[in-house]
Amino acid sequence: MTARLRKLFSDLHETFWLIPGLMVVAGVLGAVGVVSLDRDGAVPQWLIESAWLYNGGSAGARTLLSAVAASTIGVAGTVFSITIAALSLAAGQMGPRLLRNFTRDRGNQITLGAFLGTFSYALMVLRSVRAQEEGAFVPHLSLSLGILLAFVCVVALVYFVGHMAGRINVDTVIDLVSADLQSALQRLTTDTRQLAPPPAAYWHNAVPVVDSRRGYLQQLDDRGLADWAAAHGTAIRLLVRPGDYVFPGAAIAVITPPAEGTDAAIRNATALGPARVGSADLEFAIRQLVEVAVRALSPGINDPHTAMSALDRLGAALCDLVPLQLPTGVSLRKGSPALVVPSIDYDGLTDAMFHLIRQNASGSAAVLIRMLEVLSAVLGCERDPARAKTL
Repeated sequence: MTARLRKLFSDLHETFWLIPGLMVVAGVLGAVGVVSLDRDGAVPQWLIESAWLYNGGSAGARTLLSAVAASTIGVAGTVFSITIAALSLAAGQMGPRLLRNFTRDRGNQITLGAFLGTFSYALMVLRSVRAQEEGAFVPHLSLSLGILLAFVCVVALVYFVGHMAGRINVDTVIDLVSADLQSALQRLTTDTRQLAPPPAAYWHNAVPVVDSRRGYLQQLDDRGLADWAAAHGTAIRLLVRPGDYVFPGAAIAVITPPAEGTDAAIRNATALGPARVGSADLEFAIRQLVEVAVRALSPGINDPHTAMSALDRLGAALCDLVPLQLPTGVSLRKGSPALVVPSIDYDGLTDAMFHLIRQNASGSAAVLIRMLEVLSAVLGCERDPARAKTL
């Protein structure tokens, strides 16, 4: 259940519609609340007659609110249609998987929410305006706030244009993915020495656990699964780690000795999805940087400088990893291994970083030379003999 909740929170964090949706709800509720203040006479007459609030009639109020509503929804549709076209061109150069960096961008979400929230606010206030023959009600405070929101939308539009112009720049995209990689390193590594997994003979009599689901392993509740295994006097070795694909009908784990309810325990501790996510997958951000470099090296783009920029960020990530330890995936309970999860080691990490770029850069001497320079720089930082041998 913990893994499913993590997946839900991760999906909500990655989704594009959540913040705009909340701002639309805020616009509706805010309009209802401010109109109620106008109805209750909470705004003093001297303030209504001052230059700070709207003090016109019902006809002007309806015209003003109609203009605000029409302009905000029109600008929102036009701007974001152009944005989709720009992102389509960017996806062809940098890869479609990098579009998640644009959809989860808080600046884009808040800008869209500002337009849609102002549109919803203007509509809700517009429905409350009454002419003389209808009861003569003009919500002065609500209209003044609507004018203020319109100016906020103007500021948001200027910000959005500049923000998107910078975001589709390839160097900015590389920096964003590099920041994701740094965050993943800090989140998924430790500064304490890790236990070595038990030898293969430990699982000699283990029984396979078959899973009928399919999809990428996105979330894993390793603590909960280890506690369950310890409570049932058994040990589990998962055959997949976050980021791996689970094939239907294939073994997802082995267990020794067998225990009743293993299938349900593994199901409750794992959450699958249709795509890889970076919340628990260290290779995810690495593969994004590698994809930028490989696409830059394709004959259609032929941009070795972008590939070299990606190599620089990969080398910086390895330097950040110098004082850190990669997890081995061993969870102990009462001094015995209760759960072992496959984990990436230093060799696998460097393979994921450099091999695909090296293969695609076979015709670019500049990129190969830069790769050697990056590896030499990392080697100057690294003090671990095994890691130095890998480099």
